Amino acid sequence: MKKLIITYIVLLSVQLFAQVVPAPIEQKHQTILLQNGKAHIGNGDYVNNAAVGIKDGKILFVKNALTYKVEKAEWDTIIDIKGKHVYPGFIAPNVTLGLTEIDAVKASRDFEETGTINPNVRSLTSFNMDSKVMYTVRTNGVLVCQSTPQGGLISGTSSIMALDGWNWEDAVYKADDGVHINWPKKYRTTGWWAEPGVSVANDKYEELRQQLHDFFAAAQAYCKEKKPSAVNLKYEAMRGVFKGQKRLFLHAQFTPEINDIIDFSRKFKLAHPVLVGGYDAHHLADRLKENNFSVILRKPHQLPLFEDDFPNAPYERPYKLQQAGILFCLENSGDMEAMNSRNLSFLAGTAWAYGLTEEEAVATITLNTAKILGIDDRLGSLEEGKDATLFVSDGNALDMKSNQAFLAMVKGRFIELDNHQIQLSKKYHKKYGLSQP
Repeated sequence: MKKLIITYIVLLSVQLFAQVVPAPIEQKHQTILLQNGKAHIGNGDYVNNAAVGIKDGKILFVKNALTYKVEKAEWDTIIDIKGKHVYPGFIAPNVTLGLTEIDAVKASRDFEETGTINPNVRSLTSFNMDSKVMYTVRTNGVLVCQSTPQGGLISGTSSIMALDGWNWEDAVYKADDGVHINWPKKYRTTGWWAEPGVSVANDKYEELRQQLHDFFAAAQAYCKEKKPSAVNLKYEAMRGVFKGQKRLFLHAQFTPEINDIIDFSRKFKLAHPVLVGGYDAHHLADRLKENNFSVILRKPHQLPLFEDDFPNAPYERPYKLQQAGILFCLENSGDMEAMNSRNLSFLAGTAWAYGLTEEEAVATITLNTAKILGIDDRLGSLEEGKDATLFVSDGNALDMKSNQAFLAMVKGRFIELDNHQIQLSKKYHKKYGLSQP
């Protein structure tokens, strides 16, 4: 009897775990037609009454449903999504999603290594497909992320991951897409986060900046050798950066550091430099464009960083970068960034409210991001030949009141839109006799 009870408990635990962390759904549909939806293409275009054809995991076409004649024999599955909105899967750059579970529990954090210069640290193999957090994020339309290590001067190498699969090998979209540098701050701000004090010079700034220069000079010299005398893993991790195969992501917020970053990029002839943060990026728009920089703009939902700024200053930065002609996208790093990745669409909604058009706002979390990360040949827009990584929302996905994912696909495979929070909501709605949300 005891053995039977233990077996039952184990089976029940497995069942509950499966409910919390849904398994990937087997692909049974080769040809799928989404009919009569409102398609936000991601490249600035919009089709009010769209037919989206999908074959073998790829987007076959996006056409006007009113002029497209449906031949039912051609399709395994036809889904009428009249009145609903279709979007490319939103892409969350620069997040620790899949690398952390509970921020307050050190054992569940796997995004930072000891030491200050770790370009050889890879997020790829640490990506946890059994993360509960991940499934709360994808129900808001975030289907792809750039899983990024943190800490030190050079944090490590990120990878682009789909939020569906059995393991990291299934999920990877682009392995080792770029190396991340945390540029030292020239000035430190004293005080509390909501009551910043005076700024004081960082007396270690020149030392840290020189440390970065010395490392890059040594790594560049190493990578020019046809047969290095001894293998150096840190230098080997930089080889793709100097060959133009990897992006270099330079994290900084303010004008003094951004100017030094631009000079640094020019010195080492970086092919794909990306500024991450960029609070002052609009002030240096001409220099950034001249030196081929794109910008991953840190979350607009933040307090102004200077006491002289207007309260809505962070909300207006996307519009200012758009007007300046800089390729940029939005990110949501910071406190509890893994779980807060779900709010990415609402950052775009705020940018829409403060100057961008609706389709420009959609692009800041879809095609713009894909271009900056170097994956726009496969992701970022509803265009022929790209992966069918997309979702359908009952309402406008940039509005928190109407973002209700109806269905979603990753690489043409339907995914389960469920998570432990939805399950708890249903449980207690049932307990108190309330209608299901």
